[in-house]
Amino acid sequence: MEIETLDIEIEGMHCVSCETTLKNSLEGVPGVVEAAVNFVGGRATVTCKRGEVSQRALERAIKNVGYRAHHEEKEDHGFRNLLILVIFSAAFTLPLILHMVGLSLALWIQCILATVVQFGFGWRFYVGSFWALRTWTGNMDLLIGIGTSAAYFLSLFIFLLGLDEPTYFESSASIITLILFGRLLEMRTKRRASGAIQALMKLQPKIARVKREGEWIELPIEKIEVGDLYQVRPGEKIPIDGVVKEGDSHVDESMLTGESAPLRKLAGDKLFGATQNTQGSLIAEATAVGEKTALAGIIALVKEAQSSRAPIQKLADKISAIFVPVVTLIAGVTFLIWWGVGAELSRALINAVTVLVIACPCALGMATPTVIMVASGRGARAGILVKNAEAIEEAQKLTTIALDKTGTLTVGKPTLTDFHPDDAKLKQIAASLESLSEHPIARAFAKITDLLPVEQFKAHSGKGISGRVEGVDYRIGSLRWAEELALPIDSSITGPWESESKTVLFLADSKEITCYAAIADSLRAHSKSGIKKLHDQGFEVVMLTGDREATARSIAQEAGIDDYRAEILPEEKASAIQALRAPGKKIGMVGDGINDAPALASSDVGFAMRTGTDIAMEASDITLMQNDIRQVAAAIELSRATVKKVKQNLFFAFIYNVIGIPLAALGLLNPIFAGGAMALSSLCVISNALLLNRWRPSVDTA
Repeated sequence: MEIETLDIEIEGMHCVSCETTLKNSLEGVPGVVEAAVNFVGGRATVTCKRGEVSQRALERAIKNVGYRAHHEEKEDHGFRNLLILVIFSAAFTLPLILHMVGLSLALWIQCILATVVQFGFGWRFYVGSFWALRTWTGNMDLLIGIGTSAAYFLSLFIFLLGLDEPTYFESSASIITLILFGRLLEMRTKRRASGAIQALMKLQPKIARVKREGEWIELPIEKIEVGDLYQVRPGEKIPIDGVVKEGDSHVDESMLTGESAPLRKLAGDKLFGATQNTQGSLIAEATAVGEKTALAGIIALVKEAQSSRAPIQKLADKISAIFVPVVTLIAGVTFLIWWGVGAELSRALINAVTVLVIACPCALGMATPTVIMVASGRGARAGILVKNAEAIEEAQKLTTIALDKTGTLTVGKPTLTDFHPDDAKLKQIAASLESLSEHPIARAFAKITDLLPVEQFKAHSGKGISGRVEGVDYRIGSLRWAEELALPIDSSITGPWESESKTVLFLADSKEITCYAAIADSLRAHSKSGIKKLHDQGFEVVMLTGDREATARSIAQEAGIDDYRAEILPEEKASAIQALRAPGKKIGMVGDGINDAPALASSDVGFAMRTGTDIAMEASDITLMQNDIRQVAAAIELSRATVKKVKQNLFFAFIYNVIGIPLAALGLLNPIFAGGAMALSSLCVISNALLLNRWRPSVDTA
């Protein structure tokens, strides 16, 4: 069964209870496997069977429960409409507020003003209540609709019968206006919280200068095809991913990697769409378009992270699911108790209304998603791409960081430094065999271009390769393989090389080892400082490598690593991760190659280098846009800052309701104050989450 994922922007969600309603409706569409609804982001991510679900069917399911599917360009229109609504509602409510502080206003005028606010500007609450009741769910609209209607109709009843009782027209109108104003502020701050995706989308230029039929013409980037040649002039943005064919320039890739220093680009170097060409002119060939570009991949990862739910959110979700019926029950009990102890009907009813108004499931439901949304966006700007919310939460729980060596700790550009004996023919044979290998070590022989034909070539995973050259069977590979083949090793040659952190290979014919080669791969510039930072954060650092014991020990000492596992075959890396586990330990794995994918997947949190393979990135939880170990430390710092903010928000949301609802039930809160407090509670949670935008890694990786 093939699966596809569809994203839909949704308009009309007013609280986290809407998520459950929409989720149930979308999952009721035939062919839908799962639906995840994000109230803060205003979108749904639907996983369905490929070709069996249409966008129209999903939009119909959304409409059937009272919401609307829309496109992002309509957001500004919705904000303006709500702003106008708030202004007019405030204009009708202000005289009622002034009446409370001394302005004389006839009761019939109060009734007219309150009626316009209640059924004009507050009509959306009745619509929301209708859909909530129709789908047997509860939401904030239902609480507000019941609360304000009780206050309004009680006042209307007193006015029509001419009773000598206080009226509460100003309370019902003020509550509606304050909540509309709160939603306006909430919409504005939510847009700031979800602004990372919009900001990324705006980075890519719309037009590119492309060569077609021998002429340079300007085309929309949607019409560029793989293989097209395009030109980038000084100061322009790179329109699409490609590889340089001509030119010499420096490109600022900070939006992609977080690294501020421009990188020099020459023929053969990769270019990424939306990065900035600073000087010089470049001609490049398009290598990826549409959803295949690096920028599209980043946007997809950020969307996925923002739509996911962190484990810490489970308690809040459970409470939010039963919040409305429980609050309604508390309000009913409040009314009965006050009336039962002899209070006036109006007093008992207003206290019950205050309970309905002060209660706010939104703050509780938004406590975690807003922080995750801001954190994933902030991480993307720092070159840290998080796949899901669970990874953000789990990263701060890690105790041990396991590191792959080649391409992760080291530069990944091995160099042939020694060959014994220094025989040109043996070098030619070794280079001919290695030319057919995809292993990074094979690149060390790339400068030897006078190659011989190889027959019966075979790769032996984690050991080496074999093949026939000029009628002779040869093997070239690790010394561990030589030991398995019972081939005597001359340690007087290999020992000194291994002590210098070099990887040693043997070349043997069908009888004996004919020569040895030493390969050097230097540590990356910031590997030592990155490992030191991990130590400072309290982590145990372990290196995993296929190198021999002596070479692994030398590299570990040079890098300042606590522990290492040597002579590990690719298929053994996942087992090595499991072996590191102990009670109370959580393991993070950092790698970049195909052979790291099983280990990345089996670790608690996998970190993949962006310049690594797509398979490694797919298996990982966090992708680092720079080949810099310091970014691992930065990602964990972001995780810690994120979880801290989530806990703060959950505390504020819980304490707000724990204190506010009892005070309202005891009659110690004015309904107008309750409406204002409820409207501002969600705003406070979002604003606290936005403070995460100030986060900066303690070590500058730029």
